[in-house]
Amino acid sequence: MPTPLKVAVIGAGVCGLVAARELEREAHEVVVLEKSHRLGGVWVYDPRTESDLLGIDPDREIIHATIYKSLRTNSPRQIMGYSDYMLGGKVYGDPRMFPGHQEFLSYLEDFADTFGVTKLIRFNSEVTGVELLDFGNEFVVDWKTNGMSLTEVFDSVVVCNGHNSQPRAALDTQIDHVFKDGTVKFQDEVLIKADTIIHCTGYEFHFPFLKTNGIVTIDDKCVSPTYGSVFPPQLAPRLSFVGLFYKGMTFLPAELQSKWIARVLSGKISLPSETEMLHEVEQVYQEMKVKGIPKSESHSLNFKMDYIDWLSDQLKIARPPQKFRDFYAHFIERYRKDNEGFQEKFEDDLLLCDEIVAE
Repeated sequence: MPTPLKVAVIGAGVCGLVAARELEREAHEVVVLEKSHRLGGVWVYDPRTESDLLGIDPDREIIHATIYKSLRTNSPRQIMGYSDYMLGGKVYGDPRMFPGHQEFLSYLEDFADTFGVTKLIRFNSEVTGVELLDFGNEFVVDWKTNGMSLTEVFDSVVVCNGHNSQPRAALDTQIDHVFKDGTVKFQDEVLIKADTIIHCTGYEFHFPFLKTNGIVTIDDKCVSPTYGSVFPPQLAPRLSFVGLFYKGMTFLPAELQSKWIARVLSGKISLPSETEMLHEVEQVYQEMKVKGIPKSESHSLNFKMDYIDWLSDQLKIARPPQKFRDFYAHFIERYRKDNEGFQEKFEDDLLLCDEIVAE
């Protein structure tokens, strides 16, 4: 039987919590490093704002204030949550089908307590460095807590720090310069006068602590190379990512990625060779190029089930049932057609979620 590994999980949000649970289920020794004083990641509401709203200053205090006070989920509670601990049927004070963020944070705290994940978390621990030891398979992890700098060696590191902290400013995606009087100069030399500039450009992947000597790079929202958007082939399986995906479901792919990582580390599942993985990654990039798909879409699920099916196949488990697939397709179709008032307008229509969960 393979020897259990000592694994560092960076982040205690949606992805970090399920990664920690799956790793512990495989008998690994798990330490979750969370820079905040509580779990939940982006779902922890913070009314503060950063001093540098564009995220240009590397020394700024990063505040995960990416949710607003009145935010509600844009998915119904019946299809939110981890497969064996769904949010549907649980109420923490807000029984609405599309609850507010506090309801969902309470669910995450409940999940972590129920599965013994909370005790694995070291709060107020901001990771500042992750680097592979010379001539070895271990990682040196540096972090700071309560004014102290600490170092520890781990067999494996799972990066789950999310991607909603580093703003993707348009100063790079079209704008050449913004002058103090409000004049905006674009790269094509066009000048306009603006009273306010609102950046609706999203966020970048940001791993300032990760030191891989250029093995892993980030370019236009593409973390490369990553086999299955999880394993960098040259560092697999000791380094992995959970949650690089977007434009699709969150819980199911995060849970499947976590199971995949945990079982690979325990020796129950084998990865292809480094050469084979690199070749497959390159093939994906070439196919995207031929189809005219930009690099920024490398980790996009495009609101489809294809990636979830692929992960299920890696785990040799059943793919999601057809009824669930039909509902998801229906949900996405409705979601794309409507914007404001989506939750209220389709609340009755989405009651069929209850049937899916009940089966």
